[in-house]
Amino acid sequence: MADAAASQGQIKGTLPLYKRPEPLNVAQHKGKGLKYPERKFGFLQESHFVPITVGEFTAAASRFPIIFLGQTRTPVAAMGLNAGSNLFVDPETGDFEKFSYIPAYARRYPFVSAVMDGGERYTVCIDADSEMISDKPDEPFFNDDDQPSNLTQRAIDFVQRYEADVKATERFIERLQELDLFEEQTTTYQPRDAAGQPQGEPQTIAQYWGVSADKLKDLPADTFSEFRDSAILGAIYAHMISMGQWEYLIQRAIAREAGAGGAADVSAPPPPPSPEA
Repeated sequence: MADAAASQGQIKGTLPLYKRPEPLNVAQHKGKGLKYPERKFGFLQESHFVPITVGEFTAAASRFPIIFLGQTRTPVAAMGLNAGSNLFVDPETGDFEKFSYIPAYARRYPFVSAVMDGGERYTVCIDADSEMISDKPDEPFFNDDDQPSNLTQRAIDFVQRYEADVKATERFIERLQELDLFEEQTTTYQPRDAAGQPQGEPQTIAQYWGVSADKLKDLPADTFSEFRDSAILGAIYAHMISMGQWEYLIQRAIAREAGAGGAADVSAPPPPPSPEA
């Protein structure tokens, strides 16, 4: 998966976080490797949505709202209210908040697997524009004998497992779409005065796709049993429970704004992301 021939293809599609993914191969990348930055998760600080797989829902639900975006209903962990701001990454140190779950999508960076032109073939790639890529690495991509290093082999194993998780997620989404379980949902925020009384009109924070509780309740008994006996029902419940994290996320945004030296402007939030975005 990390051979020189891989460089002859071109990568299709877009990948959030990745500026210039290119196939990892010894011809282009011998002598290069990873230089671990002081700001370990600085690359994530402008990403307010991070893709997750269905197997991560339970772990992610304790911290982030899990929502679905676009026609493909891509599941993401909402980590901020504004585009360009991740409330779980310290803007000064680049550290991710301690004890919070870090999605596999972020943990694999700057590695990724991508489909190459001409079919279903996957190859391991790197983000060539990542500040982690260096000619003076802490860990090289290839050994002196041109074979993949321990770092690269670990990356290959990780992205292979990740692709299997992606396939499971696609099957999960497909099943929910077959049963028309998604609905457009909206999160709002009610500004309040110092006494805790409502002040002004509720403000829209985000719009997205979510699983309809009413549609889930109306499922035929045999379908509900199917969901119960598989991982589907647990994942749906984790998604629903995670909606309670919106309030936590809003309060984090207010606290960060106040800590930056200004009053939080919760009366005029940015335009919400469209569920079709």
